[in-house]
Amino acid sequence: MKKLILICSSLFLLNAFCTAQKKSKPLPVIFDSDMGPDYDDVGAIAMLHAYADSGYIKILATIASTNYVNVAPVFSVLNTYFNRPAIPIGVPKKNGLGLRDFQFWSDTLVARYPHAIKSNDEVPEAVEVYRKVLSAQADKSVTIITVGFLTNMADLLQSGPDQYSKLNGKELVQRKVKNLVCMAGHFPTGKEFNVEKDAAASRITFSQWPTPVLFSGVEIGRVVKVGLPLIANESIQNSPVKDVFSMSIPKAKGDSEGRMSWDETAVLIAVKGYQPYYNVVKGTMIVAEDGSNSWNDSGSNHMYLIENLSPKIVEVYIEKLISHQPLNVKR
Repeated sequence: MKKLILICSSLFLLNAFCTAQKKSKPLPVIFDSDMGPDYDDVGAIAMLHAYADSGYIKILATIASTNYVNVAPVFSVLNTYFNRPAIPIGVPKKNGLGLRDFQFWSDTLVARYPHAIKSNDEVPEAVEVYRKVLSAQADKSVTIITVGFLTNMADLLQSGPDQYSKLNGKELVQRKVKNLVCMAGHFPTGKEFNVEKDAAASRITFSQWPTPVLFSGVEIGRVVKVGLPLIANESIQNSPVKDVFSMSIPKAKGDSEGRMSWDETAVLIAVKGYQPYYNVVKGTMIVAEDGSNSWNDSGSNHMYLIENLSPKIVEVYIEKLISHQPLNVKR
């Protein structure tokens, strides 16, 4: 009986969210992702394009926080597949980490699907894209979603005036950004991959970022597992999203029930808000030199998620979005 009630609740909430009226004005979003070494990034960008097709958001840029050889072409593949090939792409060529997917799905996507960008050399430095895009937006309007390393956030904060804006990086962020939503941290205390791998950038970002920051910690996405229904859906063919989950899930015993949805939960709360799925704890995240994090209950500029509804309900909703098929309209 409990299982039946849970399924019915999941379907009810899914229907309510999927049929809700779109916003009169789409939310401007910049997506910052390592796009590997994990593959929940692929689910996350599929969700963003689904939201864009529904009119909830406008994707201003897709920016890499890694600089392995194929990262810009992979973004180009996914944006092209969803009929938005002109979305700006940036890569951190100077300070980026070279970490990539161990399953080599990125190579498969680049070989199998059309894309205009063939090399990282064809796109600008990540911070240049940030400054150009942000300078053109309305004040306090942009939501940045970061699901990888905090390299670009720190570099942006430390950037100086340029041809796009007379403001320094921190001033530009304070003027143009509404929220920063991060898949980062382990709460209330612990160590998490994204924060740890570029600990210096994480320390700069979370001690200096001037707008509200909302964290989806590693403990949130760990219990939300998706991808198996997508793989089994025979109506979806020639999909880079399905290909990535199909290739990657069998390669890890821990993914037998589906892949953990760290990045997808960050996209969900950035676009739709954290309620009713989650509640939040307010305070301040503190990052140590080794990349571990702790929490101070004082302050209100940082918030991390705690569960409110069953993760199974979130799974149903995310699964629907990562299975979204592109509209036949070029944007």
